[in-house]
Amino acid sequence: MRVKLTAGLKKLMNKPVAKKTKDDNSKEVKTGRKKEDSQDLPGKVRNNNNKNHNDRTEDKGRKTNEDGFARKNAKRVKLVRPNLQQQITARRIREERIKIKKDETVRLSKALAMSGAGSRRHCDTLITEGKVLVNGQIGTLGQQISPTDKLEVLGRPVKLKWQDRLARIIIYHKPEGEIVSRSDPEGRTTVFDKIPLLKNKRFVPVGRLDFNTSGLLIFTNSGELANHFTHPRYEVEREYSVRIYGHELTPDQIKKLKSGIRLEDGVAKFDDIVKIQDQDSSSKNHWYKIILKEGRNREVRRLFEYFDLTVSRLIRTRFGPIALPPRLKRGQFYELNEIEVAQITQKFGLNLAGGE
Repeated sequence: MRVKLTAGLKKLMNKPVAKKTKDDNSKEVKTGRKKEDSQDLPGKVRNNNNKNHNDRTEDKGRKTNEDGFARKNAKRVKLVRPNLQQQITARRIREERIKIKKDETVRLSKALAMSGAGSRRHCDTLITEGKVLVNGQIGTLGQQISPTDKLEVLGRPVKLKWQDRLARIIIYHKPEGEIVSRSDPEGRTTVFDKIPLLKNKRFVPVGRLDFNTSGLLIFTNSGELANHFTHPRYEVEREYSVRIYGHELTPDQIKKLKSGIRLEDGVAKFDDIVKIQDQDSSSKNHWYKIILKEGRNREVRRLFEYFDLTVSRLIRTRFGPIALPPRLKRGQFYELNEIEVAQITQKFGLNLAGGE
């Protein structure tokens, strides 16, 4: 997940370090985030042998679902503490603020997403249904608003939050059996149930994974950054490991999957598909690595179903510049540190706050 640093970030990292005083040596430099953050993904997992602490954490993380069974929260991975220079760089990045112009305007849906009303798509739906008021008038799609405008959603005022500080990114190794939704009428476990940190409504999922799909799931509090990940015009790659049961793909089937197959919602294709080697020749299961640049509902499974092939396992291993860290096990999550977030935003040509 290494991204080439731009001149701005290099300048921050190369600023001279002030001499330590006696007091400085006796105290750690505070980064404003947990000690476990480190520069390199995935880093090393720190073992905690304090049994009493583990017992308290486990009890605190347990919740009970509707059936009365105990459910554990997702575990936050603790990585090696960054060195002094990295801590100082992280602090400088975190303290930097993006200057907001008084006459700056943004689209209504973007402003709502930045303020925690939901994803861009959900906000577009609210606007289309006439559930958003701007200064007492029904808002429209594409309408530009400023920081001084007053918004209401479903009759409740929304406090506008113009993002002027470093964006936040959380990655989660989603297991099968969880849905990507804030609530579920059927009472199934959601990813928001498993990660209490996401109760902050400003966090939105970057794309989605089906109930029976596992792997990399990204959350951010920057609507613009999420849009750059998911909008088709940016053509951000998604990489999956796919296991199919039965016969392996024929050369003709691979050719059709790469050239395009017409589904009920249009033509879909894989940008690349490669069989993963070192498999037992007598096995009925066959693994493939696939890459595509869009995220339609159940797209991967439907493309295989076109040839009457069953996908028995589907794992997302990479989304754009972020790969699933090998040490991030199922049910664990990790928040990227300041340097990692800056690398990602620069990759998309955005500022530190995830804006254009």
